[in-house]
Amino acid sequence: MFKTINPGNVPVWVNTDNCKACDICVSVCPSGVLGMRYEPTSTLGAMISIDHPESCIGCNECELTCPDFAIYVADKADYKFAKLTDDAKARQAAIIANKYMSLDQAGVK
Repeated sequence: MFKTINPGNVPVWVNTDNCKACDICVSVCPSGVLGMRYEPTSTLGAMISIDHPESCIGCNECELTCPDFAIYVADKADYKFAKLTDDAKARQAAIIANKYMSLDQAGVK
């Protein structure tokens, strides 16, 4: 399977040229790493945002569900991922309640 090269010691990254802002990846992330940010130049008015990479658990759910092959997760051999915490689960619940929009834009952490 083709993977893009990790742009630098990060757990997850996006090829925004391929991303159509469908928010499927945000909906499946169990640890609140992802959100959508307003982007007026995007067709749908939003774009994926990686807000809390330090909470990525490397589950690959975002990468596996992306219909456009736009999001990638580092290889477990190359990156030490976080453990799923209660704070991360709570953040994900808040992101879902916020219609998948990034909490960071609203000043909520």
